[in-house]
Amino acid sequence: MANHESAVKKHKQDEKKRMVNRINRSKMKNKIKTLKRKISGGEREEAIKLLPGTLSIIDTTMRKGTIHKNTGSRYKSRLHALIKSSEK
Repeated sequence: MANHESAVKKHKQDEKKRMVNRINRSKMKNKIKTLKRKISGGEREEAIKLLPGTLSIIDTTMRKGTIHKNTGSRYKSRLHALIKSSEK
């Protein structure tokens, strides 16, 4: 356990930040799963309607630093590719 006042404070700050990151990552992953479910279920029009909101959440998660910029870009690229492949 932390021995100094500053270390205790830093530990509390880290815990709060970890919880915020966990919540943001969870929201993002749930949106992505919902979108993928719609695509695999053949509901392409519904998936297209969900896409902007999902991309927005990915951008927000990247901006807050929860995920790396390249990771977010990869998620977005793969979602676009899934939607594109579902039009066949």
